[in-house]
Amino acid sequence: QLQASGGGLVQVGGSLRLSCAASGSIATGNLMGWYRQVPGKEREVVALITVGGNSTYVNSVEGRFTISRDNAKNTVYLQMDSLKPEDTAVYYCNLVYRAKDYWGQGTQVTVSS
Repeated sequence: QLQASGGGLVQVGGSLRLSCAASGSIATGNLMGWYRQVPGKEREVVALITVGGNSTYVNSVEGRFTISRDNAKNTVYLQMDSLKPEDTAVYYCNLVYRAKDYWGQGTQVTVSS
């Protein structure tokens, strides 16, 4: 019910745009966002956005990443600019619906130096 896309391999300083489309009953969920995880570490929040457009970011991506949302398409985006090697991770789309978390399948982002 969450379909993510847009990951890939990019050089340092490059850009990528992730997309995640929600479908089914959960598509009306208020809070959507992106998390990321590297092997051996816990999944961490990257950015969150409410249906009203209020957003928040983890400090390490502030000013470089932009989260946005198209409510008509039930889709959330993550524009990632000025990418760094430490941004390399599997990125997961998240949606909260009726106090329950739903996750996309994950998409790999690799930033090479």
